[in-house]
Amino acid sequence: MFKRVLVANRGEIALRIVRACRELGVQSIAVYSEADVDSMHVQLADEAVCIGPGPSKKSYLMPDRLIAAAEITGAEAIHPGYGFLSENARFARICEASGFKFIGPSAEIISMMGDKATARATALANGVPVTPGSEILKDPDEALAEARKIGFPVMIKATAGGGGRGMRPCFSESDFINLFHAASSEAMAAFGNGDCYLEKLVLNPRHIEFQVFGDSHGNFIHLWERDCSMQRRNQKIIEECPSPLLTPDLRARMGEASVNLIRAINYQNAGTIEYLVDDTGENFYFMEMNTRIQVEHPITEEVMGCELIKEQIRVAAGEALSHHVYKSSPRGTAIECRINAEDPYNNFAPSPGTIDLWYAPGGKGVRVDTHVYSGYTVPPHYDSMIAKLIVTGSTREIAIARMRRALGEFMIRGIKTTIPFQQEIIDHPDFIAGKYDIGWVSRFIEERGIGK
Repeated sequence: MFKRVLVANRGEIALRIVRACRELGVQSIAVYSEADVDSMHVQLADEAVCIGPGPSKKSYLMPDRLIAAAEITGAEAIHPGYGFLSENARFARICEASGFKFIGPSAEIISMMGDKATARATALANGVPVTPGSEILKDPDEALAEARKIGFPVMIKATAGGGGRGMRPCFSESDFINLFHAASSEAMAAFGNGDCYLEKLVLNPRHIEFQVFGDSHGNFIHLWERDCSMQRRNQKIIEECPSPLLTPDLRARMGEASVNLIRAINYQNAGTIEYLVDDTGENFYFMEMNTRIQVEHPITEEVMGCELIKEQIRVAAGEALSHHVYKSSPRGTAIECRINAEDPYNNFAPSPGTIDLWYAPGGKGVRVDTHVYSGYTVPPHYDSMIAKLIVTGSTREIAIARMRRALGEFMIRGIKTTIPFQQEIIDHPDFIAGKYDIGWVSRFIEERGIGK
């Protein structure tokens, strides 16, 4: 086992890793920007190093500063968390070349599965269903010809895209050229790569992801699924495990496909395979693989009775998957609400500032993962998520009632948050019935006139 691990992230995930290290008897080293000096992960780590000013590009996205911090503090491994450099193959290579264990898959696997076109081809080669699509297309006219072959509607997707950037749905030939240019330009600006490909657009799909894990001892498993269909502009708002959509047969088929894929590529550490399920509830299609831990991993932990961050560290240290993880079985339902510092009734405008009062809910089956507290100032430089509210119940009905109660108890004063918006969703008959798809939130916002 490692003696010292550097946490190359911030916020609640950094605190989560610090706590996992402490329980494993491993010393943790926090890095922080000047804007995060008062963050809880900095206060609770065994050691902390300032790596630059507030903006990410001057601190958390600077590999040389992270490596320097690891060197001067005697770290043996680096945990990237999620976001920032967690899926950056170049950073993984730098870690390895500098003598530090990157807590995640190899740089080669990150590169393979991080390129959407390559990942799609890899999935197809290993028997995982994919939607009809194309190879990488650089010429708009050539792309239009391919779109006609596939049949409209199509999704234009940047091969290096992520977080909804570099993606454009197209329903007609007349709009195609302009949308292709828009997707390519956005991807070039965001990722330095404007290459695009096409996929058949699956109408009214569910977004289902499978948590997978592999180790260096030949063990490959999945830990059931999460339903992440409640999303706005491709950003998840509410997630639940298990999905109310999946039948035992569909779950078995998707789980088998997921394990076959990670076994074929010898995937090691935590990862997530994301799928679209069509409106029949029978057909599923590979979308992408995230080669890191996900924001919503706690609902899997609660249902499966495991601790994924600890397992990441153990597997990276060369140990086999824990027996209780390898043999874990589901129990009940877990739901997560991402609490963001945003004003949902003002077009979800960011709401940084000082939190005058922070009172988190508690009681049976309630978990809050956060790095903030009363008096903490939410900086304007980063993602707006300030907490994850996770509830667990023996049935979905109990979990929904518990989430309703917990959201009502949550008191945050001084800034705006998404809590009132999430309360509306939790109370909606469609959510209660489990009848929603990835377009549900957008339709709800439009119908309610929210943000106008």
